[in-house]
Amino acid sequence: MELLANPAAGAGSAQSAPAAVPAYWHQHAALLITKPLQLLSILVVALVVRALVHRWINRLSAASVAGRVPAILSPLTDRAGTLPFWESSGQVSERRKQRADTIASVLRSAVSFLILVTALLLALQTFEINLAPFVAGTSLVGVALGFGAQNIIKDFLAGMFLMLEDQYGVGDVIDVKEATGTVEAVGLRTTRLRDVEGVAWYVRNGEIVRVGNMSQQYAQVVLDVPVGVGQDVPAAHAALTAAAADLYADQAWQPSLLAAPEVLGIERLGREETVLRLVARVKPLEQWRVARELRARIRANLDSAGVDSALPG
Repeated sequence: MELLANPAAGAGSAQSAPAAVPAYWHQHAALLITKPLQLLSILVVALVVRALVHRWINRLSAASVAGRVPAILSPLTDRAGTLPFWESSGQVSERRKQRADTIASVLRSAVSFLILVTALLLALQTFEINLAPFVAGTSLVGVALGFGAQNIIKDFLAGMFLMLEDQYGVGDVIDVKEATGTVEAVGLRTTRLRDVEGVAWYVRNGEIVRVGNMSQQYAQVVLDVPVGVGQDVPAAHAALTAAAADLYADQAWQPSLLAAPEVLGIERLGREETVLRLVARVKPLEQWRVARELRARIRANLDSAGVDSALPG
């Protein structure tokens, strides 16, 4: 009734309503316009920075695989890559690719996490949220996780250094005290070995104190041949020298040898035997095959010379 009685008042209310909308936007512009734009800017910058850093990491990884590693990443290069025969075998490329891919994956994950945390903190700061309790709570959680995951962190860091320093890679034969065998996989937490009996060993990287790598750059065959007391030592020496020369002249075995096998002479004198030593420098992972062939040739030559000897197994 009042509205009908006073139409001017109704018209005035209708006119003031549109005017109230700009006032509302003006009063809440920071919440409705400025802060959303700031959040959008933080998100866009974070995504762009993440994409650029990931692209840079991928380029470094690709350069490492191709052998074009910048000076700042010189630990990623393969020391064994300087040997042409080792490079041609394809194992250097495989090892380099595995190490580069693993490190690139870890770097991308770490960068994504740091950018995400930074963007989240900036977003909270945009809304003027007190970050002190959040930082304190995060610190407490970090301390708790640190105490509970010491072994995991230890294994992770050890795995990173194993890859950066190129201590071993897939295909290498290594001795880590706990197990000896061929490396089948190298991870940031564990290394998987396969021994001569086919047993797969999983060794935590943090537990590896020392590594004996039998596959880097070259290997050495060392044969100690015992000759019984009273036997013709010069004849035995000649038999070893002939076996070494025959093997080095054999075209089928030359690709495995890096130098001519050499008879060093008498290594040890005993009451029951005289020990002669023969050494040969060979390509990695060829030492066992070459040693077996040398034993067979030495045995045949000693028998032909009539020298009694008990070759080592």
